[in-house]
Order: sequence, then C-alpha cells, then structure tokens
Amino acid sequence: MHPTTDNRPSLLLAMGRGVPERLLTDTHRTRLTRLADTDPHLVAHDLTAPDTRVAAALAEAEVLLTCWGATPLTAEVLDRAPRLRAVVHAAGSVKHHITDACWERGLRVTSAAAANALPVAEYTLAAILFAGKRVLGSAQRYAELRTDHAWLTESTTWGNYRRTVGIVGASRIGRRVVDLLRPFDLDILLYDPYVDVPPPGVELVTDLDELCARSTVVSVHAPQLPSTYRMIGAAQLAAMPDGATLINTARGSLIDEEALLPHLLTGRLHATLDVTDPDLPPPDSPLYTLPNVLLTPHVAGSLGNELHRMADQALEEVARYARGEPFAEEVRASDLQRSA
Repeated sequence: MHPTTDNRPSLLLAMGRGVPERLLTDTHRTRLTRLADTDPHLVAHDLTAPDTRVAAALAEAEVLLTCWGATPLTAEVLDRAPRLRAVVHAAGSVKHHITDACWERGLRVTSAAAANALPVAEYTLAAILFAGKRVLGSAQRYAELRTDHAWLTESTTWGNYRRTVGIVGASRIGRRVVDLLRPFDLDILLYDPYVDVPPPGVELVTDLDELCARSTVVSVHAPQLPSTYRMIGAAQLAAMPDGATLINTARGSLIDEEALLPHLLTGRLHATLDVTDPDLPPPDSPLYTLPNVLLTPHVAGSLGNELHRMADQALEEVARYARGEPFAEEVRASDLQRSA
C-alpha cells in the first residue's frame, strides 16, 4: 500500500441511491474526513455516468468506499481509476461489484461481512428458540381461543431442553450462530464438506441426510453456489422428523420449495423463511398464510441502525489502510469460490 504523504488516502464513496443516508451518520462523515481526503457528500451512484465531479474524484481515488448498489468494477471502470489500490465494502458479499479485473490489477478488498453476520445470527437464535417453544403456533391459537386452556397438556412435546439443532454450513454466520447457542442446553450438529474439525462442543456430521434426520431444527447457512443449489431437497426434507422446523436465512435457492410445500401444507414440518426463491413469493403463495410458517421479507441482515455497525467496521478498515496496516477482514479471490 502507498498512502498519500499525509496518510490520508484519496477516497470516493460509491454506492446506490439512498444508501449513504442510511449507512452514514454525521459522526461517520466527520471521522471519514479525518481519515481520508474525501468529500463525504459526493457519492458515485453510477461510476459509468458522465459526471465530471465523479470522474475527477475517481481518477484520484486510492480507495473506494462501497456499499449496496455499487457499480461493478469492470476493466473499463478501473481504467478510469489509475491510482485505485483498495476497495472497502461497508456490507457483506462483494460478488456483485468485485470483478476478475479487480484481482488482476492487484486491488485489495475488504468487507463488513463480520458486522452483517451478527444480526443474521441473532435472528436465527431467536427463530431456533421460538421454534422449540412453538411461539408462532401458540400465539395464533391463543388469539383464536381467548380463554383458559390446558397449555401444559398440549405442550408436552415443546421446549428447548436437549433439543438437537442442525447447522448447515460453517460460514461466518453459521459459526456465529453456534457461538450464540453455547449458553443453551442444546445439542448441535454441523454439516459442512469443507470442515474437518468442528468447533468445540459441536458434532460434525458428514452426511446431510443424517443431520436432517437427527435434528428437530435445521438452520441453513451455506453460500449460494452451483454446488449448493437445492441442497435441501426432497430426500433431506423427508428425513426430517415430524414437527421439525426448517430455518433459512441464507438464500432461497438452497431449498427446493416445491418439495418443501407439501410438508408445510400437511403441517408435518414448520418453517421460518427470511429468504425464498423467487425473492418475492407470488401473491397466492401459501407461505403467506400457513399457520406453521413464519415468512419475513429478508430482514435478518443489517437494517435500521444496524447499518451503522457496518459503517463502523468499514471506517476501521480505512483507518488501517491510512496507517499502512493490513486489513482486519481482507477478502481474497480464493475466498469467493465457497463463500457468499
């Protein structure tokens, strides 16, 4: 790295419209001007547009601070950024905008995936514990009955004590979920073909069907890759025990929803789905109304004030660059072959 002489690298913000206002507070913008030579109010929404101010800033930029909606950094865009050395992404996956041309030109890349992993893991923890207590179903039944009821008799199969939770994918989020589950009296299984030694207290299972068969809750945290397409299919769903819950906060394409739907319609399985395939189910989808399905609109990841956590991490990385230090969360081209 070759920062400018005053250790304040030239930096340009590049992200979608409306994103900077949600991502950056006034405090963030003030800190950014201390760390870098930048106009914190100049945002390149489209690096290919004929904007002279953006073109001039891009030509001088050593660092791009990106987030959702950033322009793909093609060879043509990079040709207009001869001084560019690093991309600091204030969100999770960089696959949308980091192209092969970036790696070929030796750009260094970092992302705030660690910051974005925490709210997803927190959502998953809540979903796991609520599944064991049958919170969704009991709340709906309570609203229907509105009277005294023998809940203790009805709930003999409920509870979280010594339940088995199957984690599919030792991704950053999957590992964070395992960490959050440690204080609870749960047995944890893990399936990930790239893992040889599981985290302490976790049993590694080498067969996905076995994990599904042994788990009362299966939570999916694998990346979206050709090899993971429909990885939870008919065989895995059939292996899950009656009354089990499937949780998906990863990508909708990882689950065969056509195979899942019959299990949901009969009530044999339960599901918490923050992602679906397609992203927006059609208006007549049963997923909206089934009493054993909690369907949310992709809210597990960072939203609201949680975006500020990603901004904090990104600015820490800018500070490391300015000091000539390695990134704490550097992304390498080889990482993307098996990550989101």
